[in-house]
Order: sequence, then C-alpha cells, then structure tokens
Amino acid sequence: MGSLTEPQVVLTHESDLDGLVSGLLLQRLAKHLFGSDVALEAYHYQGWKIRSLSERTAWVSDFTFEARLDRSGWLVVDHHTGDTRPKLAKLVHDLKKSASLLCYEMCCQHGLGTPVLDRIVHLTDVGDLFLENDPDFIEACDYANLVKAYGFWNLHALIGGELEKLLQHPLIEVMQVKRRLEDPIGFEWARNHVEALSPEVGLVRTVVGNTNAIVHQMLEQRVTPHAVLTTLFKKGNGAFVVSFRSRNGEALKVASRLDGGGHANAAGTTLPRSVTDHDAAAEYIRQRLNPTPPGESMNGMEDLLARWEAAKK
Repeated sequence: MGSLTEPQVVLTHESDLDGLVSGLLLQRLAKHLFGSDVALEAYHYQGWKIRSLSERTAWVSDFTFEARLDRSGWLVVDHHTGDTRPKLAKLVHDLKKSASLLCYEMCCQHGLGTPVLDRIVHLTDVGDLFLENDPDFIEACDYANLVKAYGFWNLHALIGGELEKLLQHPLIEVMQVKRRLEDPIGFEWARNHVEALSPEVGLVRTVVGNTNAIVHQMLEQRVTPHAVLTTLFKKGNGAFVVSFRSRNGEALKVASRLDGGGHANAAGTTLPRSVTDHDAAAEYIRQRLNPTPPGESMNGMEDLLARWEAAKK
C-alpha cells in the first residue's frame, strides 16, 4: 500500500467488537505514523448513512465502501460486499478477513504487532466471521458478546481505549457463565416465540441468553420455516437496533430493504426514533417488508394505518 494521509478522524462501526478493535487499531497506527491523537467516532448503520462527511481526510473501518467515501486522502478498511470501486480513496478490502484483521495487518507492517494483539485480533476475526469450525469459536463468541452486553462506549471506557486490556478481561467470566446457564434456557423459550413478519422473515422474541448464539442454533436446527430470523434490541437512548441472521445469504437483502447493511448472513439496521416499543417495531418492520401492492383499496390502506397506530399505543 502507498503512503497514508494523516486523518482528521477515525470512523468505525458501533454495533460490534470488530468495529471497536479495528477503530482502536487505526487510532494506534495514526499515532505511530503521525504522532497525533486522532478522535474516534462510532456509528450504527442508520446514523452512519446520514452523517455528513465534511472532513478533508479520514480513516474508516468496518463500513461498506460506497461512492461518497471515494475521496482523496481517505482510507477505508472493510470486508463487506460492495459494488463501488475506488478512484480517489485508498481501499483495503477482503471478504474473507474481518476489518480488525485487515487493520492489524497494516499495523504489523509498521512494527506494531504483539502476541497479545495477535490473540485479540484472532478472536475478533473468528467471532465476526462466525467461523464455527475454528477451535476458538466459543471463546470468540464470548468476546464478541462483550460489546452486545455492555455497549461500545462503555467497554471502551472500561479498557481506557487500550486493546490489550480486553484479553482475559474479568467480564469474560460473566459471558462464560451467561453462556452456560442462560443460553439453553433462552433457546427453549425462543423457539416457541417466533412471530412471522413476512413469509421469509420471523421475529424471535428473546428473554435471556446470547441472542446471536440462540438464533444461530435455531437456524441450524431449522426450528422455524423462515429463512431469516430477526431480533430487536432497545438501546439506552431508546433507539431499536434490528439484527438479521440467515444461512444462505438472505439476511443482507432483507436489511437493505430497511436501510441497513452488513454481511450476507449477518446484517442489521436501526429503526427510526419514532418507533418506541417492541410491538411498534415489529409492525414497522412488517409494513416495510410487506408494502401495500399497487391498486390496493383505500380500506386496506386504512387498515394498515390502524394497525400501525394501535401498535404504537
């Protein structure tokens, strides 16, 4: 790769461990190359799509490369499927590697690799790509669940932005206990609480356990007729994050219909802030996935609006 331009900001994905690790690695690389403490900003897909890109230079990790990122002085490190090819920006891209691994390879080229970071990046890579056959898969899922359980910025604060403190963090023990005790209970409950949002998509209600692990098990065992299973998570600020999972590439297609993104089998989106409860969230997704056909009667439209208003109450 050619020379890099000093970034004014590092921009990364807020929803998962890959975004946290890759963002911190880019911060570290910028510090090493330019001696500057570059600010880190993180976004969910919905916020990312509407963020203005006013910076002259920036480094971006774990977001799909798109035309608006093709700017001189910008670096994008990503592993999602995309159709845009760079003309001005520097793009580091590999579908078979996590953003963290791609960023770490850049760091290693500049002598920043360590055994501790080797391990952290490996676990992040296995968890983010959901490499089920890797011997470290279960441990990797425990690490991935840290961000899901405690949130991007809370975890960032706990480790003080120092990646090395992630390895064998005491909270990993909490994830291990939760996995052993909660996941079997959560699976048995969830498999009996699936609501059809469309013929293809089923909403899984979860009450306990690692949601991603439970949904993965449900897809693997084919306990529902739906090709895509979705779950809802309400953030502290009230916004609903929607996760889509599949086994044959359908998840990303569904997420795209709700202005989301991600991987072929693991994608997501954030719902508008006007959606304030679980029932309203389910109804919103249902209506987006089942739009009113052309020529439907006004009574049918009124019925849809009535259902939406009822769900919001």
